[in-house]
Amino acid sequence: MHIPESLQDLADSEAVQFLKRPKTIARILAGVFSLIVFSSLLTDGYQNKTDSSQLLCVLNSSNTACSFSVGAGLLAFLSCLGFLALDAHQSRLASTRFKTAFQLLDFILAVLWTGVWFVGFCFLANQWQHSPPKEFLLGSSSAKAAITFAFFSILVWIFQAYLALQDLQHDTPVPYKRSLDEGGVVLTSLSPPLAASPVSTPATGPNNLSYASSTPAPYLTTPKAPRLAMMPDN
Repeated sequence: MHIPESLQDLADSEAVQFLKRPKTIARILAGVFSLIVFSSLLTDGYQNKTDSSQLLCVLNSSNTACSFSVGAGLLAFLSCLGFLALDAHQSRLASTRFKTAFQLLDFILAVLWTGVWFVGFCFLANQWQHSPPKEFLLGSSSAKAAITFAFFSILVWIFQAYLALQDLQHDTPVPYKRSLDEGGVVLTSLSPPLAASPVSTPATGPNNLSYASSTPAPYLTTPKAPRLAMMPDN
């Protein structure tokens, strides 16, 4: 199959390669799932009963359940957008210390969001189970959609935590290696030892004045032989 050159260049572009990364796909899915959770309950999650005009949450009339889902979904959606923007500029970061901090923050937030969506799924499912049947005329499909995509969000955030842990394990810094932009001294244990430079002897001549030539030579004395004293005869 012949592919035009323009389409081939588009497929090899940096933007397409970024969108094909597993981490990017996981972040997009997590953002879409969060958008479905908070938008479905925000639009149709509050309904009134047949005998009342007051708006209540369709999940067992618990406003806490709807507020929790809307808040968690909105924050998770914004978190996915923020990390997508940081991922797009991660290759341009020169500081390895900032990259490590970013990857560590990514792993911590992925674990936290996994726990949040697990608690949210259990809470929403429990409230929906205790909801009286046909209490509200509308909103049942929105509640079911929020519960379903809350469960899918758990799986996506677990996958993101796994990818972040892999990045932390693979991005091991070289020992005794720092860069000048981090404000440290360049230290390396991989450079070969420097060859010993030969000792240069000072040149001697009439125009060369040095400390050695200005100091007088030490005075050398020769040992004297012991004298024999002649004792007079008595």
